[in-house]
Amino acid sequence: MEQAPPSEETIEVPSGPTILFLGDSLSAGLGLAEELAFPALVEARLHDSGIPVRVVNAGVSGDTTAGGLRRLDWLLKQEPYGVVVELGANDGLRGLPLSEIEGNLRRILERLSQVEVKVVLVGMKMPPNYGEEYSRGFEAIFPRLASEFEVTFVPFLLEGVAGHPDLNQADGIHPTAEGHKRLADNVEAAIREA
Repeated sequence: MEQAPPSEETIEVPSGPTILFLGDSLSAGLGLAEELAFPALVEARLHDSGIPVRVVNAGVSGDTTAGGLRRLDWLLKQEPYGVVVELGANDGLRGLPLSEIEGNLRRILERLSQVEVKVVLVGMKMPPNYGEEYSRGFEAIFPRLASEFEVTFVPFLLEGVAGHPDLNQADGIHPTAEGHKRLADNVEAAIREA
């Protein structure tokens, strides 16, 4: 059987390493077209600089650290070179126990260390109405785990976006397309470093 010659409409899929984004609605780009979400923007920027990566956006709106942990082994079948872990915000917004959040993230990082992938852990912060003790405890989880597992760390995904109405959708939580450009700024350097 002869193969048809490639046409101008042939789509080329990057053959470089896979970067998996294990995340929630922030990674998924809730309310936006997939190509406007920060994982796709990071992929395009890396391509533009000559790095042929393939991004797998495994962002699921509403996902928690427990959900990410449950999905992890299935997602690792993609054999990623790197994994960006962007989970915890929904746990915190639901007021889940800090020990549960940290335990789930720890298990995710333990599993990733077993398969020897590059890891970027993305930190989050809670709004002040959750109380100072809870907010501080929540925020402390991420740098503690990044240090313990010696992974690349982004202190706050929403740096430069949170609290800026012009960069967030009407819900005040999910960034606009312009906000996602800032998220890509916040994550891209960490991916290059990892």
